[in-house]
Amino acid sequence: MDNKLHFFHYLQFLLLLSSSCFSLVAFSWIPYNENKNYEGSSDLVNLEYHMGPVLSSPIKLYVIWYGQWNPSHQATIRDFLNSFSSSSYAPHPSVADWWRTVRLYTDQTGQNISTISLSGEFFDFNYSQGKYLSRLSMQYVIKKAVRSYPKSLPLNYRNGVYLVLTSYDVQVQEFCRAVCGFHYFTFPSILGVTVPYAWVGYSGKQCPGFCAYPFAWPKNSGKPPPSTINGGNSLMGAPNGDPGVDGMISVIAHELAEVSSNPLVNAWYAGDDPIAPTEIADLCLGVYGTGAGGGFVGQVYKDSWGNGFNLHGVKGRKFLVQWVWNPLRRRCFGPNAMD
Repeated sequence: MDNKLHFFHYLQFLLLLSSSCFSLVAFSWIPYNENKNYEGSSDLVNLEYHMGPVLSSPIKLYVIWYGQWNPSHQATIRDFLNSFSSSSYAPHPSVADWWRTVRLYTDQTGQNISTISLSGEFFDFNYSQGKYLSRLSMQYVIKKAVRSYPKSLPLNYRNGVYLVLTSYDVQVQEFCRAVCGFHYFTFPSILGVTVPYAWVGYSGKQCPGFCAYPFAWPKNSGKPPPSTINGGNSLMGAPNGDPGVDGMISVIAHELAEVSSNPLVNAWYAGDDPIAPTEIADLCLGVYGTGAGGGFVGQVYKDSWGNGFNLHGVKGRKFLVQWVWNPLRRRCFGPNAMD
């Protein structure tokens, strides 16, 4: 991929973001009916390949913890990221199984998206760019992380992806109002090279009903919809005990899938406008299981406390992660599918 990066430096003026906003859909267990449920499939979805690179070399993921983080929240996210490895043991359906759908996407040479592994962490405890971040200032956060002596992250322009995670007290441009996360690439004028990165913010305090759904419900929206997983109008329980972190997990997965399949805004997306593309996870917002659509999240599992999940991870962790578009089946798909 690195031999193609310089062709796309002219794109630095674009202000691309990839929305990861969960649509406000109701959760319910519904019977699977092969004739009626297609989980987002449509002949009208025109997902196209635009000849750009995908991340086909083994992806090294570097996490930047921005702000003050609860160690238990960090542990949950870290375990999720370590679950992507095919060598990590977890029962089926697993996070590694989920990533296999993302790996179906190829570049113009036929090379598939590669594996992904957590390869480094940086802690920006002191809010180096303040408590309000724009998309531009976030690139300076990455710059600090790769140039801080002596514990810096490597500047890996060959196969690195930088994941900026902001704490509860950090506001980000358009956070809550429009997006829960986005991905982009750095400007050469800031780092000297172009590298893909993604951002996701903790939503437990700022906008849980928007970015932590279905574990939280928007204020002033009446009662939550009926949910037979717990009965009545109760919300789905978060499998790791915190709606903000469990909501982040799915947004992180969403952004990693899209930054891998469309890192320079010229690979896999639907629509004619690269400034506002519909990417492989955007097509499946709110879809977590078989039967999803028309206001239903779909069939998922429940643990012994009644909390909803659809994937297993390392250390016995459980996660709820949205599905992504499967290019072979031409519909949203996840490893917990009933068909």
